[in-house]
Amino acid sequence: MSRIGKKPVPLAKGVSATISGQTIEVKGPKGSLSFTATDDITLSQEDGAIKVTPRGMSKRARQQWGMARSVIENLVTGVSTGFRKELDVTGVGYRVQMQGNVLKLAVGYTHDVEFPVPADVTITAPKQTEIVVEGIDAQRVGQVAANIREFRPPEPYKGKGIRYRGEFIFRKEGKKK
Repeated sequence: MSRIGKKPVPLAKGVSATISGQTIEVKGPKGSLSFTATDDITLSQEDGAIKVTPRGMSKRARQQWGMARSVIENLVTGVSTGFRKELDVTGVGYRVQMQGNVLKLAVGYTHDVEFPVPADVTITAPKQTEIVVEGIDAQRVGQVAANIREFRPPEPYKGKGIRYRGEFIFRKEGKKK
């Protein structure tokens, strides 16, 4: 039995969901998102909550059960409060700034790295060493943050690079004589 899958997903205030076959569409104050589930599970709406049940007890059905419930919960959270990833830029001379719809990163290369902001997320740079990625789709926000971090991942000797807020970087000792 899936401990995650058997919990119903409560709908937040101001959020409505419509189920048609295997597709669920969730609408809220921040927008609308949809998800199409596989045929291994059944979706139903009861008492202001979405309930996910498996159609059988095969391994695939049990896997899809917990996964579908987590995705639906992310849809409800996304349209009600949204998702946010914060990145810190560490290093001498490393800085970021927004120029229109482009994020400019000066992260130790001979040139500035330009990252065009996708249409479905919002990127802000409140300080020269901070980047905030916000949006309603959890997967998309995480992927955009990972793409930005990829330009200069944190290195273990001095800790320079782009890291997630609160991320621990295991530091190594340098060469000894």
